Amino acid sequence: MAKFKIEIKWAFIFIMMSLLWMVLEKICGLHSTHIDKHQYLTMLFMIPAVWIYVLALKNKKMSYYDGVMSYKQGFISGLILTLIVALFSPVTQWIISCIITPEYFPNVIEYSLKSGYHKNREAAEAYFSLENYMKQSVIGALMMGIVTSFIVAFFVRSKNSKNKS
Repeated sequence: MAKFKIEIKWAFIFIMMSLLWMVLEKICGLHSTHIDKHQYLTMLFMIPAVWIYVLALKNKKMSYYDGVMSYKQGFISGLILTLIVALFSPVTQWIISCIITPEYFPNVIEYSLKSGYHKNREAAEAYFSLENYMKQSVIGALMMGIVTSFIVAFFVRSKNSKNKS
């Protein structure tokens, strides 16, 4: 476990940032009054998400690899971070949906029906449900985490690393 202490720390920082982001979205009305803008503005989450991966891999490089980290080492570190975030994403989604913003699902269901995104209530309720969002959160965390790790590891790696692993 000590080998993955840095990834565990940054995974929980990522989770806390995600929860704070949801609070911010709620305060800004993106889960109610301005729900029509939610699908666009929620994409801004990518900025702090990528930044946390950068900080995590830099932390791993400096603290664990003494400033010399190969691409493979960085990518593996990012994958471990991703797996931890994905493992906790159903719990994170439950906190978001049941504690932070329980009004989101009813609001987005009504909006999706009004805007014509969904043609009937059953389809909207099936899509905008805690169970579906929990599944999506795991898949999304894995997909985005792998892609982010792939890219960030390239930029954080040591350019003249003697360690080619």
